[in-house]
Amino acid sequence: MIMSQVIYSALRADNPDVHIDVLAPRATLSLVQRMREVDRGILIDQKHGEFGFSYRRRLGAKLAENHYDLAIVTPNSLKSALVPFFAHIPRRVGFLAEFRYFLLNDLRLLDKKRLPRMTDRFLELVDKSGDDMIRPELLVDDVNQRLFLEENHIDTSTPVVGFCPGAEFGDAKKWPETHYAALGRKLAAAGKQVWLFGSPADASTGEAIAQAIGPGCVNLAGKTSLLDAIDLLALCDSVVSNDSGLMHVAAAVGTPVTAIYGSTSPGFTPPLSDQAQTVQLGLDCSPCFKRECPLGHKNCLNQLTPDQVESAL
Repeated sequence: MIMSQVIYSALRADNPDVHIDVLAPRATLSLVQRMREVDRGILIDQKHGEFGFSYRRRLGAKLAENHYDLAIVTPNSLKSALVPFFAHIPRRVGFLAEFRYFLLNDLRLLDKKRLPRMTDRFLELVDKSGDDMIRPELLVDDVNQRLFLEENHIDTSTPVVGFCPGAEFGDAKKWPETHYAALGRKLAAAGKQVWLFGSPADASTGEAIAQAIGPGCVNLAGKTSLLDAIDLLALCDSVVSNDSGLMHVAAAVGTPVTAIYGSTSPGFTPPLSDQAQTVQLGLDCSPCFKRECPLGHKNCLNQLTPDQVESAL
């Protein structure tokens, strides 16, 4: 969702008066509130993997009332092209995939070698290249930031390092909890505090790491909204993160990021910031792009030591 902002900024650069609505699922819809290029976010209330043909037809019929000129379909699935089709949008752009020839009428061929990054592929859909990219930038709400700190009695008088130990994609993206804890103890001993970020699914991971670090660690995993996380990551002096959505959030608010890669590749989804450092071992078996390690050892992350990440940090 954050990387898709390169599309909206490209459209806005070409036509400052363009009206941009973004159709998104509940988990990421709030992000558009922090994108200055977007006029409105619209909820598509479907679970991940849910086809929902009737729902998408009804939603498309409702959106037809807005008389859109252009639909840009970033996912490559058949179901993602249904709503623009039912909304009778005259130009519907997307990559050729999943037998959706009749749903889209401006089809592009995906050349992965020519378009190695996800942002390159997004920009191709608006006839731009990576050279034209305006990096994602999320707005920060200073008032919400201050209120959250006051209500939760969080002190910012000492340097803060944010940890993002989760990854919605799967375990093959996750640097071990014990490694995060070891790095956190070293940072706490050096007079820094650690803030742990994550969704409710990361709450137990955050608690385990927080207990292992001890004093100087604040576990915020599962205790913030996505908008809260944006505002708090902007307060961090630096962030250590798996390849995850929160990694892209940290980069988009201008916080220096040390990004850890295992099963995935910074060549495909890098943090889009000049203040980012990526860390990976580059084993022969990686990147495999699997949710779970197909070899059962996850050496690409288990063998990446806290000292190596600390050096990059």
